[in-house]
Amino acid sequence: MAYSVRHITSFRYHPAVRESVMEVRMQPRTDFRQRRLSFSLDVSPRANTIMYRDFFGNGVHHFDIPGKQNLIEITAQAIVDVLPPPVLRAQDASDWNELDGRVAQGDYWEMLLPSQFATPTPLLEKLAGELELSRHGNPLELLQGLNSRLYEMFDYAPNTTNVDSPIDDALESRRGVCQDFAHIMITLVRGLKIPCRYVSGYLYHEDKGDARVGGGVLGGHGLGFVRSHQQLAGMRAAYPGGGGARLCGRAADAGSV
Repeated sequence: MAYSVRHITSFRYHPAVRESVMEVRMQPRTDFRQRRLSFSLDVSPRANTIMYRDFFGNGVHHFDIPGKQNLIEITAQAIVDVLPPPVLRAQDASDWNELDGRVAQGDYWEMLLPSQFATPTPLLEKLAGELELSRHGNPLELLQGLNSRLYEMFDYAPNTTNVDSPIDDALESRRGVCQDFAHIMITLVRGLKIPCRYVSGYLYHEDKGDARVGGGVLGGHGLGFVRSHQQLAGMRAAYPGGGGARLCGRAADAGSV
């Protein structure tokens, strides 16, 4: 299915800034799960943009706006063709030895080290003890089981934590939002030497009252419009044989990414 995505970012300054130098990562990638059909980036006030690729292969647009400005708006528009995710089955996944071999041969160190919001704490170690967390079965089976256990043990409660809250806030209350659960799971999984990283995005909700949604055709595909402002956080873990497993910080399921 092809999705039409329009993302507007507005920066308002009081007092006005003298100059603005920015980098944005708004261009969708083309990979084995999706194909970018078009992309445009508009900056107001107008600016010349320079594009390069970062360490992870993301397209980065850099621009400089000289002179005093009270308002800067960045509009990114894209059409992306997304394939249905394959079904992940634990019985088809590879074993720990294959995962360790892949990690030894690849560059995964940034996905294994502690980070600002994914650092072990005594409360996290207590949770790991409750979960009796250790390597068992195969990596995918463990990831799916851990995801389900965290879903059962924590309550989704908006406005109980902040965007910069440490994991201990959610660990102590057993309440939080998807980003808290993602940070907790990332920290647990990295402790088992499974490379993983934080991912976030927007939920797509079909507006059945809008005749345009799913009604257009683009290259033989239905055209959906992303209108939701609801963000979702989760994690992506690497495992051999499947490319990666996406685990949602708010649900008890997992899918391939």
